[in-house]
Amino acid sequence: MPVLELPLPSAHDAHVVVPAPGPGPGNWAGAASATLVDDEVWLAYRVRRPLGHGRGVETVVARSVDGLRFEQVCLVHRDDFGAESFERPVVLRRPDGGWRLYLSCATPGTKHWWVEALDADTPEGLPRGRRTVVLPGDAHVAAKDPVVTVRDGHWDMWLCEHPLTETGHEDRMTTAHLTSDDGLVWQRRGTVLAPRAGSWDARGARVTTVLSRDPLVVLYDGRPTAEDNWHEVTGVAREGADGLLVPDDVVGVLRSPWSDGALRYAAAVPLADGSTRFYFELARPDGAHDLVTSLSPRLR
Repeated sequence: MPVLELPLPSAHDAHVVVPAPGPGPGNWAGAASATLVDDEVWLAYRVRRPLGHGRGVETVVARSVDGLRFEQVCLVHRDDFGAESFERPVVLRRPDGGWRLYLSCATPGTKHWWVEALDADTPEGLPRGRRTVVLPGDAHVAAKDPVVTVRDGHWDMWLCEHPLTETGHEDRMTTAHLTSDDGLVWQRRGTVLAPRAGSWDARGARVTTVLSRDPLVVLYDGRPTAEDNWHEVTGVAREGADGLLVPDDVVGVLRSPWSDGALRYAAAVPLADGSTRFYFELARPDGAHDLVTSLSPRLR
């Protein structure tokens, strides 16, 4: 897919879908995933407050007919999972017609994260759904922020992994690829995207959405230093001949023109008319982050 054919999110014509829960840094709405089901956009996102005021307190599932105005369908609170914080969730309809919500959960008092799934017959039933810890992480690796696709009964996941082996450096990020037959039992296939020394993604590289499957093209978050944690910006990567993802620096880096520059956790929703609607977390002038959307028209 040539550069000129890539749909990309835009900060300049973005529409606020969910405003930050308050003014100032650390108040964030976002870390969203989105999917199209029966001509409705389904969105899952977390609401976060600053450190000392709750962090990622809840995950919301909402739906919209026009992709702009959403109504809340259900809400899950971190306390119900014994989590210190939530980060990126994933909502989807399973191939059998049921629904699943993946949650990124922080282990209290540690840098560890795990991924848990909720299954229910309806979206409204997800908070009371069947629970399965699908990626527990361990003493060496934290697992969070999954990107999940299902095609012809085959499940793929791109998972953000944080190494926990060096105290004070747990913010580092790499992306692993996993596969599954049911979305609950996963096989890790290896690391496919890693930071590059001296580059804008030197501290972390986290896949956030799939733009194309054949060939595989993704958007990913990155940051150059530990101090830029939570202020990630977005780039493009493509699958190379060896199956690994190769950053495409021709496209350039997408960032907010305001405050900390964050433009992160992008999710792409291809629409029937060939356009693509993006949802992403965007820094605003006061340092808070809104969940916003932009529309990329059909390119060919």
